Amino acid sequence: MLGLIAFFTLITLRLVPLYLEYAKVDSVLESLEAEPGITTKSRSDIVGLVSRRFDVNDVRDVDPKLIKVSKDKGVLSVSIHYERREHLLANIDVVATFDKKVEVAAR
Repeated sequence: MLGLIAFFTLITLRLVPLYLEYAKVDSVLESLEAEPGITTKSRSDIVGLVSRRFDVNDVRDVDPKLIKVSKDKGVLSVSIHYERREHLLANIDVVATFDKKVEVAAR
């Protein structure tokens, strides 16, 4: 019984930081909707803005270069798809895949 409790505690301790980091990435991308003039900025400006916000929110394991920016008919789409791998024990790793997309209409 203690072994099962220890195993699930280990899994929880390894997965919670991944999801907390994703929550920060999610909030950074969601905050782009409130950014004035975001639809007129270039891809490099948007990636730079997200990179600075990642630094402020202490997101270190997600590369801002993974951000995809596209503009279509007045709608700016900013998305990120990334994978995190966390060592669990011995030769077992946990792989978590995250995907977030935000669409901002021109105002």
